[in-house]
Amino acid sequence: MWLAVVALAAVVAGIAVALTLLVTHVMAPMLLRHSDHFPALANVPKVTKNAKGADADPVNVAVVGSDSDIVRALRAAHWTQADAVTRASSIGIAKSVLFNRPDSTAPVSPLFLFGRQQDLAWEREVNGSARQRHHVRLWRAANIVYNGRPVWIGDATYDLKAGISHRGFHPTHHIAPDIDQERDTLTANLIGAGRVLARFHVTGMGIRVNARNAEGDRYDTDGEIQVLVLSQDDARHPSPPEEGDP
Repeated sequence: MWLAVVALAAVVAGIAVALTLLVTHVMAPMLLRHSDHFPALANVPKVTKNAKGADADPVNVAVVGSDSDIVRALRAAHWTQADAVTRASSIGIAKSVLFNRPDSTAPVSPLFLFGRQQDLAWEREVNGSARQRHHVRLWRAANIVYNGRPVWIGDATYDLKAGISHRGFHPTHHIAPDIDQERDTLTANLIGAGRVLARFHVTGMGIRVNARNAEGDRYDTDGEIQVLVLSQDDARHPSPPEEGDP
């Protein structure tokens, strides 16, 4: 009798899991897609790749502005540009992690979008070492402009700790699961610095619950891309209202 009860419970649990995946990965993304404010973003890649072509971190931000606009805005928000990955910078980040030393320009591992690694990488160190940090990678989107200005696609994630990859034996950072929070942190930092003229959401990869990136780190997301239109004159602006949220 108890075997039948266990089997029935397993079947019910399996059905529940299947329905959850159907709703969160198929139905919800289809029903909630929207790109009213910026239709051109509907066709950009929605997830980055690692060097082996595996799905890595989702795209969750887009920034409108020139490279100099980005530099001024992120500096005003107290972020720093990451060094390129070299032998010297790799040794530097290893020392920072192992000995808990500051390294505010530590390199960011390369990910790929549009067939190339990130054009820019920025970060904000936490607790005086590269063990934990806010960071964002940005790629210039060719042939896409917003009101005549360049558009950059990016992934913002929070490095929670350094360690060994869940899918290999190489060192890496493990990201915090709530990638939406990191997207919102970047947004809040730039708004706090007065460098955002407008902001709105469009659909990104769609809702994901308990998904994993190329390193095996779990993440969940509402699947939205936060679009940030930056100041052109490096002057402070009042906080812009969120526009057109569904």
